[in-house]
Amino acid sequence: MSDHRIERDSMGELEVPREALYGAQTQRAVNNFPVSGQPMPTPFIHAIARIKLAAARVNRELGLLDDDRSREIVAAAEAVLAGHLDDQFPVDVFQTGSGTSSNMNVNEVIARRASRDGVDVGANDHVNMGQSSNDVIPTAIHLSAALAVTGELRPALEHLRATIDSRAAELDDVVKTGRTHLMDAMPLRMSQELGGWSSQVGQAIERLDSALVRLCRLAQGGTAVGTGINAHPEFAARMARDLSEQTGLSFSPNDSFFASLASQDAAVELSGQLKGLACVIMKIANDLRWMNSGPLAGLGEIELEALQPGSSIMPGKVNPVIPESAAQAAAQVIGLDTAVTVAGQSGNFQLNVMLPLVASNLLTSITLMTNTSRLLADRAIATFKVRHDHLEGPLARNPILVTALNSVIGYDAAAAIAKQAYQAGRPIIEVAEEQTDLSRGELERLLDPDALTRGGVPE
Repeated sequence: MSDHRIERDSMGELEVPREALYGAQTQRAVNNFPVSGQPMPTPFIHAIARIKLAAARVNRELGLLDDDRSREIVAAAEAVLAGHLDDQFPVDVFQTGSGTSSNMNVNEVIARRASRDGVDVGANDHVNMGQSSNDVIPTAIHLSAALAVTGELRPALEHLRATIDSRAAELDDVVKTGRTHLMDAMPLRMSQELGGWSSQVGQAIERLDSALVRLCRLAQGGTAVGTGINAHPEFAARMARDLSEQTGLSFSPNDSFFASLASQDAAVELSGQLKGLACVIMKIANDLRWMNSGPLAGLGEIELEALQPGSSIMPGKVNPVIPESAAQAAAQVIGLDTAVTVAGQSGNFQLNVMLPLVASNLLTSITLMTNTSRLLADRAIATFKVRHDHLEGPLARNPILVTALNSVIGYDAAAAIAKQAYQAGRPIIEVAEEQTDLSRGELERLLDPDALTRGGVPE
C-alpha cells in the first residue's frame, strides 16, 4: 500500500501523506517553502482554531451553517486546542505573506477531522465560512499574542517584581557604594538599587497593559480587503463576543477593517514594548553580573548561586550563567523587534504581506521574556548572597562621601580632601578631620553612609 494518497484542489491533483489530516493546499505550501524548518508557533495555530470554533457557532446562530456541520467543526477545533493534532501543522514560518497557507492548513485539518459519521465538511465552504485569510491571520496574531501576554508573560513579570521586592525588603539595611560611569559614587542602600529594578519591571507591565488595549481590537469581519464581503453584517461583533467568552479577554471589532488588514500597528507597538522590556532585563542581568564579578579581583558584592562548572580548563570557576542567558534572550528580542518593524511597514494597499513573520516573532519574544523573567527571579535574584565584607571596606574608604561636606566647607575644599584621601588610600573622615575645623563627632554625623542614602542637605 502506498504511503501517500491523492488530494485535489483548484490547481489539480497532489500526493499527500496517507495519514495526514491536511490536504492539497497545505502540501503545496510544504513543497513550496522548505526555508527554515520552523513551523508556525503552536499558540498561533491554536488561535486560528479558536477562530474556526467561534465561526462555526456564529454561522450556526445566523442560520448559515447547519447544526451537524457546526457541531463537528467545533469538536475538531477543540481537538486542535487540546493539542491532539499539533503534528498536523508543518507549514514554514517563511511562507506566503498573508499566512493563507497556515489558514488553509487549519481549515483542511479541521474539515477532514470533522467529516465523519456521514457529515461532509468543506475546508473553504464550511470551516472558512464568512472568513478570509486576510482577516483570520491578523486576528490570530492579536488573539495569540494577547493570550500569551496575559496568561504567561504578565504573571512572570509580576513574579519577578515580587521577588525583587522581597529581596529589597530583606536587604534594606545593607549600604553599599553607588556607581555612576562604573566609578565610585555616593552610597545607597541595596533596597534602593533593587527598588529601581522593581520600578522598571512595574512600568514595563504598565506599557504592556496599554498595548493590550489596541491588541484586543480585531480584524475579523473584514474578509478579503476590509469591506466584509461574504460575511454576515453581524458576523464581526458576534465573533468578537464569542472569542471574548472563550478567553476571558475583552475583544471587539476594530473601528476600521481596512486598517486591520493593511497594517500591523498594534503588533508593532507590542513588539516595541517587548523590546523595552528586553532593555529592562538586560540592565538587571548586567547589574547582577557586575555585582557578582570576581570573586576576588572584581566587585564581589554578591555571590550568585553556583549552578554549573564555568570552565572546561579552569577548575573551580563558576560563571553567572543565568544573567548571561537573560542578556542573550534580551538581545534576541531586540533583534526580533527590528524584523517586526520592517514587517509592520509592509502593508501594500489593502494587505500586509509579512504576517507570519510578525506572528512568529511576537510569540517568540513573549516566550523568551516569560521564561527569562522566571529564571532571573528564581535562580539569581531570590538566591544571591550578599558579601558584606566586600561592601563595608570600599564604603569606608570611598572619597566621594565628601560630597556631603559641600554645603558645609564648599565644593573646592571638599574636592581637595577627596583627592588627598584617594592618593593616600586613607578614609575620608581622617583627612577631613585634619583639613577642616569640624569635630570627629560632627564628621561622623555628616559622613554616615546610611544617613547619606536618605538624601537631603546635611544639617
